[in-house]
Amino acid sequence: MKAKTAEDRALLELIEPVAESLGLDIVRVRLMGGTQRRRLQIMAERPEDHDIAVEECARLSRAVSEVFDAADPIAGEYLLEVSSPGVDRPLTRLSDFDLFEGYEARLETDRMIEGRKRFKGVVAGIDGDSVAMDLEGEEDTALIPFEWLVDAKLVLTDELMKAGAEKRAARNDNNSVETED
Repeated sequence: MKAKTAEDRALLELIEPVAESLGLDIVRVRLMGGTQRRRLQIMAERPEDHDIAVEECARLSRAVSEVFDAADPIAGEYLLEVSSPGVDRPLTRLSDFDLFEGYEARLETDRMIEGRKRFKGVVAGIDGDSVAMDLEGEEDTALIPFEWLVDAKLVLTDELMKAGAEKRAARNDNNSVETED
């Protein structure tokens, strides 16, 4: 789910090694828009803390631009956007469902499961190659094969906002410099 279309997957193959060389993981790649001016959205993060600084986004943007200038993989004009996945991030890797266990998410599958394709509930981790979800209105934990997912995203809740604020505060504490008089 890091890449949705065949074109996105081809771009991901070019982008991923560049990101890895900078110590970053790609969360998602999407080429959006019609034939006029398209937008290439790259979401990335550091694997150790699932965060990214503005400077790292800029470095990745410059490095990807160099590769794309040589390879020219996108016809016509496009806007390159490199960013953090954000607080209400997409869940694009099976490991994301372990990492964000206990938070609310929305999922969409490529096929019907018990009469529906969209699900909302609390992430309950993973079980093999399936995502475990405590779905709204259901007693049992549902297991949804990861390969069936076409979209998954955390839901912006007060709990998620609080966790994001705590993460930002911890990052700011680590980045602050104390000076002696």
